[in-house]
Amino acid sequence: QEASHRFALPSSGAAVRQENFVLSTSGTDQVKGVLTLQGDALCQADVNLKMPRNNQLLHFAFREDKQWKLQQIQDARNHVNQAIYLLMNRDVNYQFKTGSEVLKLMDAVMLQLSRARNRLTTPATLTLPEIASSGLTKMFTPALPPDILVNFYINLNKLCLTVYQLHVLQPSTTKNFKPAGGSILHNPGAMFEFGSQRYEVSHVHKVECVVPWLNDALVFFTVSLQLCQQLKDKISVFSSYWNYRPY
Repeated sequence: QEASHRFALPSSGAAVRQENFVLSTSGTDQVKGVLTLQGDALCQADVNLKMPRNNQLLHFAFREDKQWKLQQIQDARNHVNQAIYLLMNRDVNYQFKTGSEVLKLMDAVMLQLSRARNRLTTPATLTLPEIASSGLTKMFTPALPPDILVNFYINLNKLCLTVYQLHVLQPSTTKNFKPAGGSILHNPGAMFEFGSQRYEVSHVHKVECVVPWLNDALVFFTVSLQLCQQLKDKISVFSSYWNYRPY
């Protein structure tokens, strides 16, 4: 229940407040920004990028009419709510008949809790063409330059922004072209083809901010899983005791 309360939604009656987070990274000021999070939606992003080549400063922000849904938060919320539904979906006076019935329920609940936790701890692996064709590229004003890609994702209790700077590969240099596969974070030198043009990643900037309520949710998932496991262990002890009866 505590984990589920952390994933409050505007539609659940109470207004979900907007939270501002300052993006930062140690040792460099190439990328700075402020993100506004409301539940599972990024409702504003304001990003400054200092270009390494000429120290030119680029500024881009979400369009007023746009919000970016963070699928990881949405999925984690759905899984924890499904776990609660499994526990509550029986009559208040229901009596469990066997230990195996309880074990089966605990397995189902633990599966949902594990999936909820994994959605936050394991960001999606994406190819560079997938990032380039993502709807995220259409979110900004002014529009992102063609040599810039961005990606937002959750990693544990952090909201992360990765900015990729690209340069176009000339036809003469594409003899060693080897497209990169899927990854959470691509490194400089990664190549890809998009829109009949070949690119190489020249610079990568990753900035992040801690979201305290995601941290709470991860702690509650861990405690919930431990409680389920403890109950399973106790039932297993009693089951083996009853099965051992010598008559």
